Amino acid sequence: MSFWDERYQGEAYLFGEAPNAFLSAQAHRLKPGMSALAVADGEGRNGVWLAEQGLDVLSVDSSPVAQAKAARLAAARGVTLRLEEVDLASWTWPEAQFDVVAAIFIQFAGPDLRDEIFAGMKRALKPGGLLLLEGYRPEQIAYGTGGPRAPENLYTEALLRAAFSNFEILELSAYDAVIEEGAGHSGQSALIDLVARRSV
Repeated sequence: MSFWDERYQGEAYLFGEAPNAFLSAQAHRLKPGMSALAVADGEGRNGVWLAEQGLDVLSVDSSPVAQAKAARLAAARGVTLRLEEVDLASWTWPEAQFDVVAAIFIQFAGPDLRDEIFAGMKRALKPGGLLLLEGYRPEQIAYGTGGPRAPENLYTEALLRAAFSNFEILELSAYDAVIEEGAGHSGQSALIDLVARRSV
């Protein structure tokens, strides 16, 4: 059993069942009928919320255990969620298929894989499509309230500005806040949010 399958074992949702607060704060940017890709969506809390907003959602993750829980959550909420088990290190990203790509705490990826994932997310967006990304900053390691212990996996404003320099950056903010997302993310956290648009 993989590391992530083990983490997602059990009835409780590791990161809770409610959507990420940054993502839900972007509701005004979303319209029913949009297509969305939820990257490394785990147990589906964010993909399900996007589906509740009327979006056509593809939720991808490497863990079949997590995806089974995502399917249960979608059924409980009365929404449809398309699920695909993928390894992001080898997945062929769709080309210009999505109006929205949501990437919430995908910091399992070291710098090389992160570059590949960022390139894939850019490719997957339609012209004019929105990237919604939240992650931890290096200061998170001192807090110890979730996220990777590897500093090279964390984001800075400079890193994100450089990675998405060919996008229109609508919002980029670094701040500290208390988050309560199940047992996995709980307490004071060093966060960074990015909303960026692929050029038309």
